[in-house]
Amino acid sequence: MDFQPTQEQRDLRSGVRALLARWYGREVLRAAVDAVDAPAAVLDRGLWRELGAAGFFALRLPEAAGGVGLGLAEAVLVFEEAGRALLPGPLVATHLAAGAVPGAAEGTAVVTAFDLGGGGGPGAPGAPGGALVAHLGEADAVLGSGVDPAVLLRTGEPVRSADPLTPLHRVPAPADGAEVAPYRDEGALLTAALQLGSALRTLELAVRHAKEREQFGQPIGGFQAVKHLCAGMLVRAELARTAVYAAAVTADPGEIAGAKLLADEAAGGNARDCLQVYGGMGFTWEADVHLHLKRAWLGAAQWRTAGEAEEVLAADLLATGGV
Repeated sequence: MDFQPTQEQRDLRSGVRALLARWYGREVLRAAVDAVDAPAAVLDRGLWRELGAAGFFALRLPEAAGGVGLGLAEAVLVFEEAGRALLPGPLVATHLAAGAVPGAAEGTAVVTAFDLGGGGGPGAPGAPGGALVAHLGEADAVLGSGVDPAVLLRTGEPVRSADPLTPLHRVPAPADGAEVAPYRDEGALLTAALQLGSALRTLELAVRHAKEREQFGQPIGGFQAVKHLCAGMLVRAELARTAVYAAAVTADPGEIAGAKLLADEAAGGNARDCLQVYGGMGFTWEADVHLHLKRAWLGAAQWRTAGEAEEVLAADLLATGGV
């Protein structure tokens, strides 16, 4: 079996990359980061509508329902590119809400979700006494819930977020998490695809810097320690890519859990190693590397944390007699 993307899938990925480069290139990303403390919202509604017009949210809706009619494998490729560009906003929740929430498919509505768990990393801790919700102040609906976001805003409070482009609010926790339960596997896989895109991007940044930065009269990429860092990043990213693509084909909950674990590790590990390749420069505000690390921390706590994924994998092994 030749387990490779088809030509149509490769064209889709290239097209999405070109679109995001035009709509959300580095200049737009940096402008959004620089304006994060301004009164304007982080989420650009114009960009959101452009994504809707391009079929980003309606990608898996049947054509008869006004969608594109593609599958989970194609959605993973699209979300990988969004992660590579550090595109902000509740992309996963709005995509999952297409067809269920009016305006979600077209990008005229922004949908968030109770998708943040605890223990995902230093940038996304749990929320004792409540739940963390991203982009609540910009949302028109909450996935799987009839609660008005405005009501949650009045009963909640803003929480400082490690990721400057992902505002968080602590709100009263839902009773049993039933709101996102039907979407959890797909949400975890699409988040894994975002993490994969970030891991691949930080690998590119590290390799480029290693070729351009010179020390002692030669590019730092010629030093063995830097070579090892870049090689390790490549291994992490390719393992995660294989797992994410395979889970997109099988849609098996156990494989999705494994893919989320590997993608979270690749996103966080590659961002940290990219910082090492950059040296002190990587810690400065004008470098993009720290933005990938902060987004990776947050992504590790979304839809399925490491602990939750490990529980799914353990249950799957017990059910199949693997242990």
